[in-house]
Amino acid sequence: MTAAPAAFDPTAATIVIVTFNRSHLLSGLLTSITAMDPKPGHVVIIDNASADDTTDVVESFREDIGTEIVYRRLEKNTGGSGGFSEGMRTAYELGSEWIWMMDDDVEVLTEGLAKMGAWSSRFKSIQGRRFDYDGSEFYWQYRIAERMGIPIPFAPSGFDETGYKEMNSGCFEGMFIHRSIVQQIGFPDPRFFIYWDDQMYGWLASRLTTAVIVDEFVLRRTREIKQWDMGIRHMNASSNAYRYYIMRNRGFIKQYYRVHGVYNPVLFGLGTAATFFKELIRLVFVERTVRGTSNLFRGIRDGGKAGRDRSWQPMPPLEG
Repeated sequence: MTAAPAAFDPTAATIVIVTFNRSHLLSGLLTSITAMDPKPGHVVIIDNASADDTTDVVESFREDIGTEIVYRRLEKNTGGSGGFSEGMRTAYELGSEWIWMMDDDVEVLTEGLAKMGAWSSRFKSIQGRRFDYDGSEFYWQYRIAERMGIPIPFAPSGFDETGYKEMNSGCFEGMFIHRSIVQQIGFPDPRFFIYWDDQMYGWLASRLTTAVIVDEFVLRRTREIKQWDMGIRHMNASSNAYRYYIMRNRGFIKQYYRVHGVYNPVLFGLGTAATFFKELIRLVFVERTVRGTSNLFRGIRDGGKAGRDRSWQPMPPLEG
């Protein structure tokens, strides 16, 4: 007779937040955690060397948030990638069974942790759904065209009676992952700095376990971003830094693909070209400019160097 799965223990979960110079947004997120029922055992906050009043904001919540805050202020800005790597490491070392990742520009819905925990006996890599800033349903590209290494922008958005869809990607704005998967993959790769890091981590998780997005709204975005409404999805405005790393980090994806035996130079090259043209479209139709293309070309150049580095190694697993 098979034993029933253990009930979800919310105190064994840790929320990991990465923040940088957005204390007003962080305050809103911490306020929402204060109202959560149930609450996680820990809230880990990784501060990417903010120059604002982030430290004071964190300290102001310690008594009233209703759970333990672990605050790490880094000496330099390591980007979202470095922040999530440090945050997951901290949560893992705390002994957390479940790690829930999020940026500072969301709020947690009151029953968010309970909704995620309800799926924890079936899956070990789970993504919940989000409301956008205006209250609409945010569409996240949960599947990638693997050999091309790019999201499938119009993968079906509806759910059937199962209440979930299998995914082969990931998003650190809401990734809910079990420590056993973290142990096998290792921590997120800080070398990405920003962009593609969570897609890569989710892809690696999907190779080890059935990864899913579930039909549960658990987060709400709190930052308004300039968008181009395309119907089923939106295309957001970007920045010169994002444009550079979007292209540069293709070199790191190429290296991971080589290690895992899925690299196809023709298909991956098509994915890189599609990424480049998507960013041109974003410049013209969302930001109404053609300035910024030099950052795309710099990223292609440096990504080529990264992809040719034969000394490169992936992040190591945490076995033992």
